[in-house]
Amino acid sequence: MKQRVLVKFSGEALSAENGFGIDTSILKFIAKEIKELVENDIEIGIVIGGGNIIRGVSAAKDGIIKRTSGDYMGMLATVINAVAMQEALEYMGLEVRVQSAIKMEQICETFIVRKAIRHLEKGRIVIFAAGTGNPFFTTDTAATLRAIEIKSSMIIKATKVDGVYDKDPNKYNDAKKLNTISYDDALKDNIKVMDDTSIALAKDNSLPIVVCNMFKEGNLLNIVKNSDFSSCSVVK
Repeated sequence: MKQRVLVKFSGEALSAENGFGIDTSILKFIAKEIKELVENDIEIGIVIGGGNIIRGVSAAKDGIIKRTSGDYMGMLATVINAVAMQEALEYMGLEVRVQSAIKMEQICETFIVRKAIRHLEKGRIVIFAAGTGNPFFTTDTAATLRAIEIKSSMIIKATKVDGVYDKDPNKYNDAKKLNTISYDDALKDNIKVMDDTSIALAKDNSLPIVVCNMFKEGNLLNIVKNSDFSSCSVVK
C-alpha cells in the first residue's frame, strides 16, 4: 500500500512579502516540491488556509461583519487559493482535483470522502477547500479532519520556520527548538503548533503532526520518504 500524507499550508505562505495575495513564484516552488512526492509514489492531500486574502476572526473583530459571515468569507478565500494551487500543479503535469466542503459545482467537486480516496488511489492530488464547511473551525482543524478521513499516515504543517520552539525564535535568541512534543504538552503549555481542537483531534486518532520549513528544498520528500525528522518538530 502506498504512503498517504496530508500537507497543510497557511494562506500567508502563498503571499508575497506584504502578506497579501498570491505569489506565483511561491506557487511554482510548492508545486515542484509536491511533484517530487508524487514521483515517489506518495499519495497527497492538501489543505491551504485563506489568511493571505481574509481571516474570518479579523474581519469580524469590530462587529460590523458577523463572525459566521467572516468565517464563510474565509472559506471562500481558501477556495481561491486551492484553485491557484491546482493550476500550479497542473502546470507541472500533475493530475489534481479540488474538493470543497461547500457546494460550488462550476468551480470544483463537492467533498465526498470515498471519492477523495479514489482520486488518491488513482495518483491524483486532492486539494480540500472551504475548511470543514462550518464557521468557528479553523483550516488547521479541517486539515486534521481530512487527514483522518483519508487515512493519512501523518499531517505535515509546512510553515516558514523549521519546527516548534518554546518561545518565538524571532524575538528571543535563547529560544529552544522542541524536536518531539506530546499532544498533552502541546495543549497544556499552549504551544501553538495548531489550534487546540485540531491537536485534540489528532491525539484521539493517533495522527502525528510534523511541523517543518516549507521553503527548504527537498524537505517534504526527505520527511515522508526517508522518515528524517531532524529538520522539523513532531507532535505525537
